[in-house]
Amino acid sequence: MADRLIYLPLGGAGEIGMNAYVYGYGQPGRERLILVDLGVTFGDMDSSPGIDLIMPDLRWLEANRDRLEAVFITHGHEDHVGALGLMWNRLKVPVYCRKFTGALARLKMEEHGQPLDQLKIVTARPAVIEAGPFRVQFVPVSHSIPESAALVIDSPAGRIVHSGDFKLDGTPIVGEAFDPILWHDIAREGRGIKVLTCDSTNVFSPNPGRSEAVLANPLLDFVMAQKQMVVATTFASNVARLKTLADAGVAAGRQVCLLGRAMRRMITAAVETGILTNFPNTISPEQAANLPRGQVMLIVTGSQGERRAASAQLARGRYLGLELKEGDSFLFSSRTIPGNERPVIRIMNGLSEKGVNLFDAEDGTFHVSGHANRPDLEAVHDLLKPQILIPMHGEHMHLREHMMLGRAKGIQSMVVTNGTMVDLTGDAPRVVDQVDTGRVYLDGTVLIGAMDGVVRDRIRMALNGHAMVNVIIDEDERPLPDAWVETMGLPAQGRTRAPLDQQIEAELAEFLERADPRTIADDAKLEEAIRKITRQVTMEEIGKKPEVTVVISRLAAE
Repeated sequence: MADRLIYLPLGGAGEIGMNAYVYGYGQPGRERLILVDLGVTFGDMDSSPGIDLIMPDLRWLEANRDRLEAVFITHGHEDHVGALGLMWNRLKVPVYCRKFTGALARLKMEEHGQPLDQLKIVTARPAVIEAGPFRVQFVPVSHSIPESAALVIDSPAGRIVHSGDFKLDGTPIVGEAFDPILWHDIAREGRGIKVLTCDSTNVFSPNPGRSEAVLANPLLDFVMAQKQMVVATTFASNVARLKTLADAGVAAGRQVCLLGRAMRRMITAAVETGILTNFPNTISPEQAANLPRGQVMLIVTGSQGERRAASAQLARGRYLGLELKEGDSFLFSSRTIPGNERPVIRIMNGLSEKGVNLFDAEDGTFHVSGHANRPDLEAVHDLLKPQILIPMHGEHMHLREHMMLGRAKGIQSMVVTNGTMVDLTGDAPRVVDQVDTGRVYLDGTVLIGAMDGVVRDRIRMALNGHAMVNVIIDEDERPLPDAWVETMGLPAQGRTRAPLDQQIEAELAEFLERADPRTIADDAKLEEAIRKITRQVTMEEIGKKPEVTVVISRLAAE
């Protein structure tokens, strides 16, 4: 049986976030494997209430761990590296990344007690990492976080380019520019590019992407025009934007204060790794609070509406001694990620109630994307001339549109979503297997499966409330008629205006007095009957069927 080259996304294909992509080469079912990225996405109150982080389910990879050679991390965004500390012990293989990404990955490994000697810091091309049948090079690309990289993965079946997240930016302020000459050389080497696995995020954006450098003057003009305190928020990982904002503040004669642990941590990592130089001096919140408002600029976390971040704290009231007042100005120098609109609007309304002037990035004046737009994707297709295009990093509509874009240029392409294994050995991709994939939730400090029922029960209780029923069976196997009911998340009174818990207790008392002895003797049957009556009463009284917990206590004969 001939060796084959396979690709299997476990996260990030059919969604934006939680990236995890497997490549393999060898005999079918015995391929040697590598994993590219290990990221997270974030919970929301609608689908995953109380969940902090969501990670890809690695069960298939764990079952084949003896075949896994290494993990490669393309850059330091949470959706690419955020699960490393929590999930590494399920894989236990070396992790390769560049220096700045490594500084962030180290924090995650340390936080969860993982061995730091498994974190391997590598330099960019021409350095080569041998991983089983693969030879992997990190190639610099521009993105909204420094030291992002695409991967050139050479295999016996041909060369793969895994784009990572990228844009075509010749002046990114911080980090490396996109180098078309370098990529032209990569495309011409050997047999050319067999497979391009490519970022699809902005495939619907019709105009060429803009450079980070174009924001310098608009941001300076904005800060100069404000009379009172200026506050700006953006992604904490966008080090270039943080520098541009801080430079604008200093040029406008203001003192700059950073608010938010993630932002300070990102700046520290960038400085310590040599990525960021000449970042303006900053002041503490205590110093900022004692200066005239027109002399202060705050750069804060929380651009996506995170409840505990600095933006939300300022919208609700005081934060570290600082408070926004009427006439202050607040700038969102970021795009709101789909799904985060409501929490962002909540912050905006809170600021508006304080009389704060709001400015956003909707018209593009104060924000540029970190992802390649449609014309840029076409330019990369033309530059690399891949035999096969596999769209990744996008929802299904992004992947499909990117596939159509490639096919229009005569490139073999396929939509490959999470759990679909494709053989890339031939002239066109071919589906060869379907792997069960899912999600793992970080619930507080515990990892749980998405199908474990914890979140399902939590949603049910949130929607329908909860009732606890306590019943006592005496030593003669006769129930005491006084069942005790306690409700949570339900109205105190229903249609009849009588207390709801008393209504349920009365119905249960009638049932217990006439219940068949065989039902009383069987906990499962008794519990089911009590649950059914409780739900019937609440449905009649308030129109809801709550989750019901039944506690049966049996008294032992003396």
